[in-house]
Amino acid sequence: VQLQASGGGLVQAGGSLRLSCAASGSIFSILDMGWYRQAPGKQRELVATVTSGGITNYADSVKGRFTISRDNAKNTVYLQMNSLKPEDTAVYYCNAEVPPYNSNYFNLYWGQGTLVTVSS
Repeated sequence: VQLQASGGGLVQAGGSLRLSCAASGSIFSILDMGWYRQAPGKQRELVATVTSGGITNYADSVKGRFTISRDNAKNTVYLQMNSLKPEDTAVYYCNAEVPPYNSNYFNLYWGQGTLVTVSS
């Protein structure tokens, strides 16, 4: 299973970006999908997650500004980021919980990361 993230870039404060992350490979189903971020010198932190049924969870720092969604038919998760702030600058990573066929556990896969830079 591979996850390919895209959509990062340079944007001014107050602007918007949309990240995408597509999963491919031997996939029968995907449980939770999520976005995490890591700023320079800091630990990786949760941004948002979404279950296969569409239930979402957000870090307090992004509530009301970011929206996570997914297209189960395309095995893709999105992160719409509005009202961006300089403190949102980080490498953004996607992940997906993928259970092997006919199993009761899952493997956690990560994308390669996409850089988001917000200038003031």
